[in-house]
Amino acid sequence: MKSTVIFFWIIALILQYRPAYADNKIYIGLDAAFGNITSTSETAIKQGILIAIDEINRTGGVLGGRKLGLIERDNRSVPARGIKNIREFAAMPNVVAVFCGKFSPVVQEEIPHVHNLGLPLLDPWAAADDIIDNGHSPNYVFRLSLKDSWAISKMLDSAQKKEKRRIGVIVPITGWGRSSNDAVSRYAAGHPDLKIVGTEWYSWGEASLKDKYLALLKSGAQAILLVANEREGSVLVREVASLPEKKRLPIFSHWGVSGGDFVKLTGRSIEKVDFSVVQTYSFIDMDSEKVRQVVSAAKRLFNIPDARHIKAPVGMAHAYDLTHILALAINLAGSADRKSVRDALERVSHYDGLIKSYDRPFSDIRHEALGPEDVFMARFMKDGSIAAAKED
Repeated sequence: MKSTVIFFWIIALILQYRPAYADNKIYIGLDAAFGNITSTSETAIKQGILIAIDEINRTGGVLGGRKLGLIERDNRSVPARGIKNIREFAAMPNVVAVFCGKFSPVVQEEIPHVHNLGLPLLDPWAAADDIIDNGHSPNYVFRLSLKDSWAISKMLDSAQKKEKRRIGVIVPITGWGRSSNDAVSRYAAGHPDLKIVGTEWYSWGEASLKDKYLALLKSGAQAILLVANEREGSVLVREVASLPEKKRLPIFSHWGVSGGDFVKLTGRSIEKVDFSVVQTYSFIDMDSEKVRQVVSAAKRLFNIPDARHIKAPVGMAHAYDLTHILALAINLAGSADRKSVRDALERVSHYDGLIKSYDRPFSDIRHEALGPEDVFMARFMKDGSIAAAKED
């Protein structure tokens, strides 16, 4: 009986990993919180990878004809599940690298494991500073995304341009929240005209943030700096919208809220609040051959009718560019060996991407493909799309 159970267990493992063994494809792993019901970022990242894979495979693949493929795992935004997924990906010989999702706390816990396993981790969303500034050498983590320090600087710069110099901060009790709060402290230390009147911490899933908001209002806040995902962010917007107009402070938000159907969650309340969100890319009002190419592929592959219907657009754009850069690194390495590909990622040059033209996305001393100059403030439109704020 015991031998029979072991036999079926072995067969189950073989079937589970069969896609990574059964053909000559080179696979990209994706570890993300697909089980998070309000989030759209994971799907956007997946779509960006698949659009790039489709283009690469249509033009001959990599290494003289090998196709790329994608294998995904759901971590449900739980670090322990993410670590388990990383170990599973590392056990698949044809997986060359793994993309992460938007939740920094998961990625932060995975970092020691990807280094121990020698598995390149590519970050198209998670923004905590220490994801890249992780102390490992060689560093196996590469990011084409926002960084908390850049986001906070842009948000507070925007507040000061609007003569809002007394700021209340609302952040989650997570690694992302601590990273963002550290960035606020560094910014404030270099800008003596700015005053942080208070910082309110919250836990994921809190049903109300109203008391925290009102405490900051009472402390003299002229604006709120918010670090939140779509669920808690929409709670705050609805609560602020219910207050008398004179008590509705401008809210400068980190981009976690843009990783879900935020306008649907807030309803008409978003129209009553001065709410802006930091971003690195918008498909709206962009007209280039590359944009038309990606939007057309999104329609063909995923039945997305046009650019305004692309949800979590930064996820799609970042993942698209990062997949093409990975393909260039595989060709530059001359193999799908993970260490060789890691080294080659630091040597890729001259990629004309969707977000911008990259002279050299990464180097041995820089694993950030974007920079502060790529960050801007944006606003949600009534149809749920995101466009650059006119005041920028």
